[in-house]
Amino acid sequence: MLNTSYVLNGTSLVIDEAACVGCGDCLDVCPHAVIALDGGKAWVADRGACMECGACARNCPVRAITVKAGVGCAAAIIQGKLRGTAPSCDCDSGSGDCC
Repeated sequence: MLNTSYVLNGTSLVIDEAACVGCGDCLDVCPHAVIALDGGKAWVADRGACMECGACARNCPVRAITVKAGVGCAAAIIQGKLRGTAPSCDCDSGSGDCC
């Protein structure tokens, strides 16, 4: 399996470990194994692999996960295809090309 990084220098993904109940739903829906469980709590195992799709947050039954979906690489690729342009997530790097 490729070790792909989507967003460099962090993402908007935040896990509230105190609120996490350790159900593992976030692990089941994450397409890139970004989240892992340790001691019954979810934690960010591979931040660079997060494409900010929001599946983890939408499936967390206790809302312990937040992510600003639509700002990462997945959104950039989709918008680029729709516009017929190169992917651009307009991130803070100034280059507009963090994918």
